[in-house]
Amino acid sequence: MTDPRSVESLPGDQAKPLPPALPEKSAPTSGAACPSGATPDPSFGRRKRRRWVSVLVWASIAPFAAWAALRLIPADVHFEWIRAVAFTPYVALASATLPLFTLLTRRWAALVVSLTVAATLAACVLPRAVPGDPPAAGPRLRVLSANLKMGAVPPEKLVALVRELRPDVLTLQELTPSAAAGLRAAGIGALLPYGVDVSEPGAHGSGIYSRHPVAPGRHIRFGDFRQGVATVRVPGAPEVAVVSVHPCAPRYAEKGPCWAEGLAALPLPVPGGPVRILAGDFNATLDHARMRRLLDAGYRDAAAATGNGLTTTWPYEPWRFNGWSIPPVTLDHIFVAPDVATRSFGVHPLPRTDHRAVFAELTLPAR
Repeated sequence: MTDPRSVESLPGDQAKPLPPALPEKSAPTSGAACPSGATPDPSFGRRKRRRWVSVLVWASIAPFAAWAALRLIPADVHFEWIRAVAFTPYVALASATLPLFTLLTRRWAALVVSLTVAATLAACVLPRAVPGDPPAAGPRLRVLSANLKMGAVPPEKLVALVRELRPDVLTLQELTPSAAAGLRAAGIGALLPYGVDVSEPGAHGSGIYSRHPVAPGRHIRFGDFRQGVATVRVPGAPEVAVVSVHPCAPRYAEKGPCWAEGLAALPLPVPGGPVRILAGDFNATLDHARMRRLLDAGYRDAAAATGNGLTTTWPYEPWRFNGWSIPPVTLDHIFVAPDVATRSFGVHPLPRTDHRAVFAELTLPAR
């Protein structure tokens, strides 16, 4: 056996150093590829999250901003908007959460925009909750208005409410011939002996009953809906022109023109003319442009004048649309001329109707 120690070393057999070890390849990471040997940037994930939060913040503000912009336009821009704008008070309430959301997420530009949007919607809605009519002297007039839901309200229940509230003028909507006959049988004539009867089958009729003598006027008719008109002679006051308001409901697109024409035909207050009162189911809220036209012409909403302008009146029976429950809105109003002061306002339930009756105590100008 050969002894390895005895083997002579040959030239070139000296030990050579090994080449340096190559770095191990790391598994690819999600996101952008890192250069060989570099560590992932921890700020990348934070930037990505911040971008998504910003998108969420602005996406939350956008529908409220669009709503506020449409609300400021002096026109009911589309039929779907006519139906949607009635819920502006709910949208205004929800918009109050936007500034808090933007503040918590530290999005300062979005905070400024959200404050502007919330303030705009609040300015549209909140004045209705602030009483504004000062006390006034003059003849008193109590006005009650009720939608009878195609004559379904029991006549004795309505007459009982008349006895309780003692209105001087009662305006009725959806007054049918059978409902008018039932009211006569229940004794309405002993309480309100004067009146104008434009009753019709279904939802199309109306009526005006009064404690004081009346002169019937030419009723307003659009889409088979008859809005009764009468002039009431109140002692010590100028003549009072009353309309039982009830344009057709804009439930379907084909009813939109009838609804718009019925509101446009309502008489405007005229200086030196009769004292005008519009009372009934307007099928519209103060957020509709056609209602704002009436207010711009000088009318005042009796509910808003007493700080009750956000009191809802419809629906007060279960009502669903396309499977969704409809939250209540304010469709029933008493509009008064600029020279009429409102002392009080309230709503009252009646059985078998989806509307609350509205009642206002007014002070008329002295003659």
